[in-house]
This record gives sequence, structure tokens and C-alpha cells, in this order.
Amino acid sequence: MIDHKTYDIYYDEEGDFLEVAFGMPSKKEYAEEVEPGVFVVRDEDTNEVKSVGILSFKRRAELLKSVLERIHMSLPLEIRSAN
Repeated sequence: MIDHKTYDIYYDEEGDFLEVAFGMPSKKEYAEEVEPGVFVVRDEDTNEVKSVGILSFKRRAELLKSVLERIHMSLPLEIRSAN
């Protein structure tokens, strides 16, 4: 698993959207929807994962962990749903 030293975690409570960014943003990026409501942003030149975003996060928190595992990323924290 790739482990980054820099994380930026943003949560929009009204929109129930969580985004976890890894490292510094790139000048050119693209996003792909890896499953409905789950987006992975990658550097256009290196294909490095720059962030993961999840819509309706409160009811789908466990999804973040599985998506991160699938793209070989990790976070130094436990992820639990609010249920």
C-alpha cells in the first residue's frame, strides 16, 4: 500500500460529500467515477492518485476503505459509518 505523509480531508456536511486528497494537487488532473458516486482524481501525466471523493458519505463510509484498498492507498485512521 502507498502511504502518504500529506493528507487533506474535506467534508461538506450539507452535501454529504467527503474528499480525501493525497499530497499536493497537480496542474493537470482528471476524474473517473469508479462506482456510482465515488470519484478518483489522478494526475494526468503520472496517473498518480491525487484524491478520492464520495457522495452520500454518511451512509457509505465503509466504501472509502474498499476504494482505497483497490487503488493501493491507505489512511492512518479507522473508518466507520455513522450508523
